[in-house]
Amino acid sequence: MFKLNLKIALRNLWKNKTSSFINVIGLAIGLAACLMLLLYVSYEWNFDKQAKNWRNVYMVMINVPGENNKIAGTFNGSTTALGPILREKLPEAKYVARMDYGKKSLIANGQNRFKKDSKFAEPDILKMYDYEFISGDAKTALNSPLSVILTESTAKILFGTVDVLNKSVRYQDQQNLTITGVIKDLLENSSNRFDFLMPWSLYEIVDPSAKELNWNNYSFVTMVLLNSNANLDLVNGKVDALVKVNTDQNAQMQPHFLYQSSKLHLYGKFENGKNVGGDIEQIWLFMGLAFGILLIACINFMNMATAKSEKRAKEVGIKKTIGANRTSLIFQFLTESMVLTLVAVILAIALLEICLPAFNRLLNINLGISYFNAASWVGILGIVLATGLIAGSYPAFYLSSFNPIQTLKRKIKTRGFLSISLRQVLVVGQFCFAIILIISTLVIYRQIQYIKNKPVGFDVNALVEIPQEGELKTKFDLFKTEMLKSGAVTSMYQSTVSISHRGRNFMDMKWDGMTNPQNTVMFNQVATSYDFIKTNGIKLLQGRDFSKNFASDTSAVMVSASAVKLFGYKNPIGKKVTILGSNGYIIGVFDDYVWDSPYKSNNPQVVYLTSGQTGTITMRLNNANNLQSNIETISRISKAFNPAYPTEITFINSLYQEKYKSENTLGILSNLFGGLAIFVSCLGLFGLVAYSAEQRTKEFGVRKVLGASIGNLMQLLSLSFIKMIVVAIIIAVPISYFAMGKWLNNFEFHTEISWWIIPVAALGTLSMALITVSFQAYKTAKANPVDALKYE
Repeated sequence: MFKLNLKIALRNLWKNKTSSFINVIGLAIGLAACLMLLLYVSYEWNFDKQAKNWRNVYMVMINVPGENNKIAGTFNGSTTALGPILREKLPEAKYVARMDYGKKSLIANGQNRFKKDSKFAEPDILKMYDYEFISGDAKTALNSPLSVILTESTAKILFGTVDVLNKSVRYQDQQNLTITGVIKDLLENSSNRFDFLMPWSLYEIVDPSAKELNWNNYSFVTMVLLNSNANLDLVNGKVDALVKVNTDQNAQMQPHFLYQSSKLHLYGKFENGKNVGGDIEQIWLFMGLAFGILLIACINFMNMATAKSEKRAKEVGIKKTIGANRTSLIFQFLTESMVLTLVAVILAIALLEICLPAFNRLLNINLGISYFNAASWVGILGIVLATGLIAGSYPAFYLSSFNPIQTLKRKIKTRGFLSISLRQVLVVGQFCFAIILIISTLVIYRQIQYIKNKPVGFDVNALVEIPQEGELKTKFDLFKTEMLKSGAVTSMYQSTVSISHRGRNFMDMKWDGMTNPQNTVMFNQVATSYDFIKTNGIKLLQGRDFSKNFASDTSAVMVSASAVKLFGYKNPIGKKVTILGSNGYIIGVFDDYVWDSPYKSNNPQVVYLTSGQTGTITMRLNNANNLQSNIETISRISKAFNPAYPTEITFINSLYQEKYKSENTLGILSNLFGGLAIFVSCLGLFGLVAYSAEQRTKEFGVRKVLGASIGNLMQLLSLSFIKMIVVAIIIAVPISYFAMGKWLNNFEFHTEISWWIIPVAALGTLSMALITVSFQAYKTAKANPVDALKYE
């Protein structure tokens, strides 16, 4: 029976080549787009879920108290004193590990010197995550202070092999470390990635603040693996109680809690101390987009199958007359659907393999399907089966329901709701989805452009930075003299952070006239050197920049306009403020600039002079010179001063481009797959018009003989389809307007939905549909009526 159904299915597909081709192409594009988007969704969904016990791995989070008993912010910083307390007094904690945030550090094997991602951690981190050791022992790999674990790729870069156990590497041109382990490279969808891992005991040597147990410095990360039966609410109560017992009761408390580490990537947005979502909203959007495009392709299939109902009616009638029951007919039509879907999926996988490299380059990720993975095949086959059933179920039930007597007499009663009306609903639904995508894409593009064009508050052009490390830490003044003498730069300064940065926030700030005994507003701090304003071009509203002509500038500060507004100073110059217990006097007020997120107001900022803190060197390039020669000069002088380190020159404007990454991804995907949705919809529309024209060939022949013009015939064929598109526009516009309005409200700074977006989307969709319909309508109307009527 199955063999017979398969033969009939193949014969029908071959007989109806045009509709079969349209269905296969539509389904293939829909499946390829769906699989590609689901690969991306899977990549994001599985972030930090590689460990066997990932559900029990938690990170300590801090709620920062704000004004009016509200939470000003939530972040994953913790103190050095917290980890030992949790290890000792929290029975639910199976393992506790302190870590740093990680950074790019120099690691070398002789002259093989590279800047790679490094991290410091306590040994228990190896028990939390299932690092796959190629060599070495996880139980002892981080026991010695002068030890290091390399990833496989790092070992190959440094030594050309992974057989490097007990060999030596040099860290930051200061310590020789013994390799005690080599592990497999960590997956890209892991936030806890590194190229080499070093023990916390070495960190205590490198950074004295890591050794000092205190409750004030929130510059570290504390990871906790809880027992599987632990009650999180109860544990969080104990954690907060332990902090309160071990800290000064008079100090402003920072509420602590544990948060599942794997959730931070997608559920990392907090308001007033409570999680309110995050990037998970984009994931749901992409899932909807994936299945929406596939559904459009399925609708094409349904429309084409039901449109051919009159042709198949006689076949159904004969089969029922000779004894076929409805179940066997349903099975036959579903077999046709599954055969067509199987052909489509082969083509879809081919399309996926062709397009995936370009897709990866577009998003700067590395997605791929493992064809030797059972889970991949289960997922693909599940989608194929679902697609075949969804696409074929309605036509199967519809065609098998025909009355044999009526079909043989060619009197098919079309039930309005189940034939014409439903087909119209499906076409309207297709184009509703497509129009919503067009409008959403335009709004997303406008929002990205609005933020990009919003002034950042300083001149980012010709501004570059390099890390201040190695010899540049102690020889900055001499380095600055040589750089200015070379003419490659016009000015430069050093600072603790990049001009585009996160962190360095604090609350220990006091000023004259405070209404509260303690400050509840988060400030940002930048410790810098001379020529801060001169170099970066931030607008100075009042006062002056730091200057060597004023010896008192060692206790001077510059503050942002938002800080002055908070202080309530009308004449801020010369006023005293207290920063982290030290007095400072305001000498300048600068305009607020974007140093963190461009989508919201940044914290008030304080800038002060430093001689002991280092981090980044920022330089203004000389526009009178060729850009390439400026870069070569900086590299040459940097190498002369700091030969152990490679020169890393970063353009500031590239750092700001990185801030738009999430919205750029949303824009790229909505553009790309929105276009595909329109294409697949028009493909289905083309098929329907072609079939409708074929069914009405004789009618058009008669009309033409009786004097109907080409325009009359085109209108006759096109009008019903154009009406459906207009209905789709009427339905889609308010839905998309409401949805994108809510999306824009997520941003403090956002554009409005411009009036022209709606007509552009509507006219664009209508034009594409009109071109699709008109092409086939014109072809039919131009046909010779003799060809249609000569056999009558």
